[in-house]
Amino acid sequence: MLTKSSAVKTSFSGVDFSKYSSKVSEFVKEFSSRANKTGHFLNWVNLPSEQLKRVDELYSMVSTFKSQTGAKKLSVMGIGGSKHTVEHMLSINGLNVKHDSVEFYSDVDSVSLNRYLYRLGDITSSNFMIASKSGSTFETKDGFLRVQKILTDAYIAQGQSEADAKKSAAKHFIAVTDGNSEKSELRRTSIADGWLGDLFIHDDVGGRFSAFDDHALFTLIWAGMKKEDMITMLNAAQDMSTQSLSDDLEINDALKEGIFWADAKLNGIEASVHQYMGSLFENTVYWHAQMQNESVKDTLKQVAKVPDAMHHSAEAHFNPANKLVFALTVPSDNGVCRENAQSYIDALTKSYTITGAFFKEEVATSELGLTPEAAGAMTMLRAYATVYQEIVTAVMNGKALPEVLDSVLQPHVEFYKKNLKGGVVVPGRISK
Repeated sequence: MLTKSSAVKTSFSGVDFSKYSSKVSEFVKEFSSRANKTGHFLNWVNLPSEQLKRVDELYSMVSTFKSQTGAKKLSVMGIGGSKHTVEHMLSINGLNVKHDSVEFYSDVDSVSLNRYLYRLGDITSSNFMIASKSGSTFETKDGFLRVQKILTDAYIAQGQSEADAKKSAAKHFIAVTDGNSEKSELRRTSIADGWLGDLFIHDDVGGRFSAFDDHALFTLIWAGMKKEDMITMLNAAQDMSTQSLSDDLEINDALKEGIFWADAKLNGIEASVHQYMGSLFENTVYWHAQMQNESVKDTLKQVAKVPDAMHHSAEAHFNPANKLVFALTVPSDNGVCRENAQSYIDALTKSYTITGAFFKEEVATSELGLTPEAAGAMTMLRAYATVYQEIVTAVMNGKALPEVLDSVLQPHVEFYKKNLKGGVVVPGRISK
């Protein structure tokens, strides 16, 4: 018998779900009919179960990557889903809290590069994971080529020949990209230079839906995630996937959240708020904002961390002239702050419930983050709810859905990308 995850508890107010009960099977059928089919960008539905088969391989690869250079830090070089999903997964799992295991670089300006290199110190004491599906992402390629040259120069300064220095530098890199070298420039580079291993961005898994893909799991392992916790997290994510394809609305919280956001739009409420409580969600905010902008494709949802964002946002939230709906994700607090934390949560819950439609998620915690079960379940739930919002809105409006759902595509990003191609900026160029 299918049961709800106990790691994520949800409660809703201000939405009449009975209006949607007759359509639940249709919503689920629209989703499941596309899941795991080539070209539909929904291969993340079963990705956790597929990744369970590779856990031992990934742990072994991390161990080898560390030992071949003695590096203490891993730098993740990528943008969008190649970065935000990893930051989110590290933070909610209570890893890299001191920022002593993993660094990130996704910029193209000189000051940011200088700050990044300053944090690294001796560049030969770091390894670098280059994440790009195509292998030619402008921002990522720019950073990679610069670091590659700096590493090579560092080994030359130690007395190595240029050829040997390039071989030494190559030991510091690993690629996460398309498995097909014909499609990925980065894969061709990694093969030609003898980089370690095979890490993949799986086909039909968009960046914002890739929290369980190789770049995230590899980084979690590097930062110290125990194997048993990794397995628990992946199993919980797959269980949430099964739950999210149930046509029992009492079981399917992802669909209920999708209905919640769609109901607001259907009732003319354009603006919405989703707040996360606590520092463990600081990077979740960036990932969720990416999910919102790329999948829902509007900029009218505020995604923020509280308490620090509460006082200034409250002035707008509780202005009667503004019509909003609200969501709040909170950690279960079993520590010394629990009484005050609960008072704060109660105040927000009461305020938002009075002001508009509202739902609250409470997620199970460990000492420094979420439990592995909660990390897996909540992350998968967010992906499903995002896609369900599109499905519910279309079905209730009587509109035909496209063959490939809009929420998993991002065609408009090409508008600015095409302006980078053939321009005067050369990735990796050392400016004079």
